[in-house]
Amino acid sequence: MSDSVELIIGGMTCASCAARVEKKLNRMDGVTATVNYATEKAKVTYPAGITTDDLVATVEKTGYTATLPAPAVADGHEDEPDELKPLRERLIASIVLAVPVIAFGMIPALQFDYWQWASLTLAFPVATWAAWPFHKAAWTNLRHGATTMDTLISLGVVSAFLWSLYALFLGSAGEPGMTMPFTLIPSRGTGAEEIYLEVVTAVTTFILAGRYFEARAKRRSGAALKALLELGAKDVAVLRNGAEVRIPADQLAVGDEFVVRPGEKIATDGVIVTGSSAVDASMLTGESVPVEVSAGDAVVGATVNAGGRLIVRATRVGADTQLAQMARLVEDAQNGKAEVQRLADKVSGFFVPIVIGLSLTTMGFWLGNGSPVEVAFTAAVAVLIIACPCALGLATPTALMVGTGRGAQLGILIKGPEVLESTRRVDTVVLDKTGTVTTGRMELIDVLLTPGQERADVLRLAGALEHSSEHPIAQAIARGAQAELGQLPDVEDFGNVEGLGVQGIVDGHAILVGRTRLLEEWSQYLPDDLAHAKDHAEAEGSTAVAVGWDGEARAVLVVADTVKPTSAQAIGQLKALGLRPVLLTGDNEAVAQKVAAEVGIDEVIVEVLPAGKVDAVKQLQGEGRVVAMIGDGVNDAAALAQADLGLSMGTGTDVAIEASDLTLVRGDLRAAADAIRLSRSTLRTIKGNLFWAFAYNVAALPLAAAGLLNPMLAGAAMAFSSVFVVSNSLRLRRFRPLT
Repeated sequence: MSDSVELIIGGMTCASCAARVEKKLNRMDGVTATVNYATEKAKVTYPAGITTDDLVATVEKTGYTATLPAPAVADGHEDEPDELKPLRERLIASIVLAVPVIAFGMIPALQFDYWQWASLTLAFPVATWAAWPFHKAAWTNLRHGATTMDTLISLGVVSAFLWSLYALFLGSAGEPGMTMPFTLIPSRGTGAEEIYLEVVTAVTTFILAGRYFEARAKRRSGAALKALLELGAKDVAVLRNGAEVRIPADQLAVGDEFVVRPGEKIATDGVIVTGSSAVDASMLTGESVPVEVSAGDAVVGATVNAGGRLIVRATRVGADTQLAQMARLVEDAQNGKAEVQRLADKVSGFFVPIVIGLSLTTMGFWLGNGSPVEVAFTAAVAVLIIACPCALGLATPTALMVGTGRGAQLGILIKGPEVLESTRRVDTVVLDKTGTVTTGRMELIDVLLTPGQERADVLRLAGALEHSSEHPIAQAIARGAQAELGQLPDVEDFGNVEGLGVQGIVDGHAILVGRTRLLEEWSQYLPDDLAHAKDHAEAEGSTAVAVGWDGEARAVLVVADTVKPTSAQAIGQLKALGLRPVLLTGDNEAVAQKVAAEVGIDEVIVEVLPAGKVDAVKQLQGEGRVVAMIGDGVNDAAALAQADLGLSMGTGTDVAIEASDLTLVRGDLRAAADAIRLSRSTLRTIKGNLFWAFAYNVAALPLAAAGLLNPMLAGAAMAFSSVFVVSNSLRLRRFRPLT
């Protein structure tokens, strides 16, 4: 038996750090770990013989820190992370000191007598205090026999600074009146008269700036998850012995009844006991239209009561609520890794030692060719600085954080990074009919009358009688009558005739509503034309209910599971994505074809039992198709798991949601197209990030090794590459649904 835990890892500065921690943890017997540099977390599965203390100790032996996540703060607010303030202070000081040093080094007109000593005075705190995080991390890793990006930065800064000290104290660079022209391509001087203090300050400043903006961007990319976690109500008015008592929301227990006034958030998932209102769920589902609710309806925590006063009985609290489950799904997805990222991690893990070797080789090559020491040194330092692989480590996690966070805002939950690969390959989408394409709830769709009858009379009398029944068909008729007429009259002597229908007295009329057999037992027969209309409605998959009173059959009410208003538009959007829709249903051919024609689906699989849904998916896969399955019920769970990509409607069951790869929190099928578009956009962003990160190193390394790249420009370019990758990922925040 194994347990899992999430550890917060401290001290990581690049992807190779994450790769080292992951490697060390995975070397422990039975331990499986994934370390994410962007989220600074490790997701670890470990066997019974190992404790969390053992895991923490292993991480600390590697040179980093590990802690268990702290409980959420009650008020939902966090202070600014500790690392951002010192980083900002070092950056500001570095900028102030670096600007004059760079100006002196780049503009000969500013090089007054002893300018080089002024530069040394200004550069010293930059090379030591401002660059201290790089030196400290490099030394820590060296003690553990490892190298990281910080090793490259520290080596580059220290080498340039020591060379400058040598040139100033032992060479001719310290003489009064010394001038030094600035060139984009390093000069071919003797070296003893050149100093590199502008490189020291510029590289440190550029990389500190890159780290700072990267840290800020990482906070922004995780903002959607933080916002999701903070959506819930902070306190709630609970009913205790008939009186309202205000308590913190996290103290609610299952079964507690609590009051929700207009404008307040619903504290937790529950069922309405009394009251009716409209509930705004836009912050959870992305659906802007409030939903009408009344006694008996389920409501979700963190949604807003937009209308009347409600009393709600809590059914789920704490980690079991839909909000908590959404947050957990999003966080799990952000902590995972796509296959493309695993490749990048492997590369960055051995990249640093290769770069150090390449730097030494570059120096040896130039010296062996008889070039001045300065040229060899410049090329070697440029190689060290330009090759830092931090952009590789950020390419996937930042895009994944932003993409999954944006999805959560739109009511789309992406379970893991491997899902992104699946969305790219899918070519067929199988849709369960009931509850997915259709509403899954019976509605009154037609009223067929005998000559001389008024629609309003039929609805008033039949609706009043059916309102007293709990049968889904009866409730559909009652809802339809109330929607059209408003208040319905009272019923006397209501009775249920088992298997046939209901009877009672309304406004002095003896009413029968049910099967034709019930009416025929009272000698009330449908006219031929009405009987034919009833048969036609039933042939199309609808349910027809006969109505009679005072000894005569008067009407037929047609009830059916209706197609969702947005389903046809959603099918069009799926087709536009290159997907081939297939309708899957247990209904007969006539019903399925009617629904399929209404929404624009050409391919239909009918009369499939719940157990046969898996076989239907397998059959399509056997034809070489890559199948996505969209469903909402318990009977869809196995098919969702079998499909290459499973999408569950969040209005469905927990079992279906657990079995799926993507969860659509709102019941609108258009969200499926948005989910696939968002997933594909996220995958494209990841691949674009990785391409530019690799291309940058591949293109720049030869220039640096050839002595054609000033180390100062190399530092700026390296910092820019990281900021570019993060900024490119943040573009996903602008993703908009088609609806």
